[in-house]
Amino acid sequence: MSDYDPRARVIAPVIVSTRAATGEREDKSTAVIAEYAEQVGFICRPPVIIPDGEGVLAALSELVVQVGPAVIITSGGTGLTPDDLTPEFTRPMLDKEIPGVMEAIRAHGRTKNALAALSRGVAGVKDATVIINLPGSPKAVRDGMEVLVELLPHLCDQVADIRDSHLWG
Repeated sequence: MSDYDPRARVIAPVIVSTRAATGEREDKSTAVIAEYAEQVGFICRPPVIIPDGEGVLAALSELVVQVGPAVIITSGGTGLTPDDLTPEFTRPMLDKEIPGVMEAIRAHGRTKNALAALSRGVAGVKDATVIINLPGSPKAVRDGMEVLVELLPHLCDQVADIRDSHLWG
């Protein structure tokens, strides 16, 4: 890819869906993440697709250590079924939580669908990577990305300690 910029920020999608992992259902969330990533100059990696459950921790840990993306966005596993465990495996690995990100995503989602309030996703930082849990539905991912395009550039600047001195004081 000739226009690849190694300094560009990378978003790594992790699709948490047993049906997508077994090929029973097509992953439609990555295309939505990539569409919004492009709007703010980020590059979207091909997705890691894993079944619901315990594999979330290993997938996130491996991406943080081996790839070091600016952002990991998970899609799936944030509901209330017994195997919806994405937040349970994300939260313990975070150095800092960012509850306001999820509050904003849920509030925006609720303007379109009251069920957005049921998402249990978390957001935070591990090392230099922002990790955000979105629901599994492509529509809910779109709603979340509508919020994230406004937040990610500044959020990633803060995590990377890139300061505009006249704004930060």
